[in-house]
Amino acid sequence: MFDIPWKVFEKTGNVEAYLLMKQVEDLKSHTPKDSHSKDLSTLNPKT
Repeated sequence: MFDIPWKVFEKTGNVEAYLLMKQVEDLKSHTPKDSHSKDLSTLNPKT
C-alpha cells in the first residue's frame, strides 16, 4: 500500500503524490510499534 504514491508519481510526475509518500515514510519512522497498547492503557478509568 505504501508504494502506491510512488507509482502514481512515477507514472504521472505528480509532486503531491511524492510528498504524500514522504509523509507516510515520516509517520512510519516516528510511530512506536506498541503505541496502541499505550493508548488503550490511558482509557481505563480508575474506579
